[in-house]
Amino acid sequence: MSIFYAVIGLAILLLAGDALVRGAVNLGLRLGIPALIVSLTVVAFGTSAPELLIAIKAAMAGLPGIAFGNVVGSNTANVLMVLGIPAMLAGISLAGCDTRKTYLQMLGATVVFIGLAFLGPFYILHGIILLALLAAMLTDSFFTARRHRNLANECVPSTDLDEIDEADPEMPGWKIAMFLLLGLIGLPCGADLLVDGAIGVARHFGISEAVIGLTLVAIGTSLPELATTIIAALRRHGDVAIGNVIGSNMFNLLGIMGIASFFGPLAVPPGILAVDIWVMLASTLLLLPFVFGGLNITRSWGALLSATYIGYMVFLLA
Repeated sequence: MSIFYAVIGLAILLLAGDALVRGAVNLGLRLGIPALIVSLTVVAFGTSAPELLIAIKAAMAGLPGIAFGNVVGSNTANVLMVLGIPAMLAGISLAGCDTRKTYLQMLGATVVFIGLAFLGPFYILHGIILLALLAAMLTDSFFTARRHRNLANECVPSTDLDEIDEADPEMPGWKIAMFLLLGLIGLPCGADLLVDGAIGVARHFGISEAVIGLTLVAIGTSLPELATTIIAALRRHGDVAIGNVIGSNMFNLLGIMGIASFFGPLAVPPGILAVDIWVMLASTLLLLPFVFGGLNITRSWGALLSATYIGYMVFLLA
């Protein structure tokens, strides 16, 4: 039965990821804003829903290790696995994707999170600080989108809509909303089924719950991002792929841990402070040459990122 749940969850994730990408692309087209901005907000929020639910449950149950391990592990998985696997399948073209500012925001959020982690348990004050930073970043995205929309009203759009499979200028608003709703609901539901199934299988084989939390839960809650990014890569939407990862990582650190802190105090496990939090930072820095060097994430790079993540998993399980 656990294997059945896992398979059904995976199928829901793939279908929901496709729906969310379709909705995001056409929402951006309808509003006259880049798909990157939509992926940094709507898509990122939707694919981070499983992490939010798990973090709140863990905080209320007095299990801070699960909350921190889930967020830190998911951010690492987002860079190494969520970008690595789709890149191996189809490559991720970042041509025309200017993510420098949003990447710096993500890097800044990572540094602030690490600093707060070393100051002791997360309390409501920590949550307020994190949520205030998230609000500032969302406000910046809003004004960026508005400037882009105003510019689009004055200029002829440069995007050739014939090159975008999902772009449909005639798509009605209800259909866009339906795609977004199916994606936002389906992703957390699929992830929940898949994680429950994976945990059931792991327990059947006698794997400890601590290892489950550090590996299966973190990987499972990153599967919505993976499903969305695979679809985006296959459909040549590099902006959606990279925007989803950057937005999800910022929301994980600022939004999820910010909200979970209200259910604290949440003590940071020593092991995460000693190792895992630095692995997360290192994986974030791995994106520097792609963001600022204009490199595409080719199949070779995807294989390297994926191999690095496998090595990290082996280290955790050793």
